[in-house]
Amino acid sequence: MNDENQSQENHTVKHMASVKAAWDKAPDGPKKATALKHYQAAESAHEAENDEEAHKKLKEASRALM
Repeated sequence: MNDENQSQENHTVKHMASVKAAWDKAPDGPKKATALKHYQAAESAHEAENDEEAHKKLKEASRALM
């Protein structure tokens, strides 16, 4: 993995941790359920090494919690 890919990987991991922490603190309800679906899609995208899609889904998860 080159330096640029490693940097993107680190950014994605940090973004996922941030969204997961917000999700953990959120009260139960439909917003949290929707955010979980987006977060799980982000995990899948990340595992498939599609960081662009992962960030998109993480942003959607964050918006769902608002």
